[in-house]
Amino acid sequence: MIKNLYTCRARCVDPYENLALEEYLLGSLPKGSVCLYLWQNKDTVVIGKNQNPWRECKVHTLEEDGGHLARRLSGGGAVFHDLGNLNFTFLADREFYDIQRQLDVIEAAVSSFGLATERSGRNDLTADGKKFSGNAFYKTADRAYHHGTLLISSDMERVGKYLNVSERKLNSHSVSSVRSRVTNLSGLSSAITVEGMEKRLWETFSEIYSPLAGGKTPESIGLESINCCEMEKLREKYASWQWRMGRKMDFDMTFETRFPWGGVTLCFDVSGGVIKKAKIFSDAMDCGYIARASDALTGVRLDPKVIAEALPGEEGEEAGYDFSETSSGCSKDMKKWAAALDI
Repeated sequence: MIKNLYTCRARCVDPYENLALEEYLLGSLPKGSVCLYLWQNKDTVVIGKNQNPWRECKVHTLEEDGGHLARRLSGGGAVFHDLGNLNFTFLADREFYDIQRQLDVIEAAVSSFGLATERSGRNDLTADGKKFSGNAFYKTADRAYHHGTLLISSDMERVGKYLNVSERKLNSHSVSSVRSRVTNLSGLSSAITVEGMEKRLWETFSEIYSPLAGGKTPESIGLESINCCEMEKLREKYASWQWRMGRKMDFDMTFETRFPWGGVTLCFDVSGGVIKKAKIFSDAMDCGYIARASDALTGVRLDPKVIAEALPGEEGEEAGYDFSETSSGCSKDMKKWAAALDI
């Protein structure tokens, strides 16, 4: 049985502080807890852990306009946040982490406004055939979180202004632009506002989770109780150039493809027929596999069969990131593709 239910609402719209609070909550919640955290960022592009910021975002344009580039812990693709967007995070012990139940909370809140929702693809929620929520996931040895966006009255013109979406990704969805595949919930129901959706999320969270916690109602986490020193260290990490941008490198060889589970750009710095540096950029939900694959290719001979053999196998690969709870199949697809590289 769940021992504790919590809610938390961020006070600010600073992406680095909000991401810091998310990680802080993940590490500090009492054992046996489930928490729903709601937050908003002002004028921010948030990229997945393994994405190339210059490839995914028009960084110069964003920063010229006073916006922010942030990188999260989870995998997945780039998203634009403004104050017409409400973000949610479910944080829990892995024992009580249940993607289907967590999505039930979101869908119940949206459905209360008379809208029918569907779970689509690897991480989307849709209404009227268009995406209003993208989801991503992160796990440690004993804890996990599931976070996502809720487009309510976001400025769609700026979504297209700041994000670079590959033609491969658009073609995989049979659409011509990012704006044509997303929608604001307020456009489907004029009754929906950020404040109204927030209220309904608190209610549906309690309705669905209280029976699993012996009838307990969620307790609000007071931000005054948070360790300020720990929070400041985490904020410094998320705001740092190294975390957000990393080292911009020139690579000798680049290969690109797209799988059902995400796009992949494979980059090699080669000397004397040996891969001196390998970097894989991807919007795959399984960010752990992508990181392991990058490390595994450093020092490997530049030969397709050798590269394929060096890539990590299934062991340790996180499963359950898509809504059907099936494995992403990263390693199998990557090995097959690598073996056929035209080098």
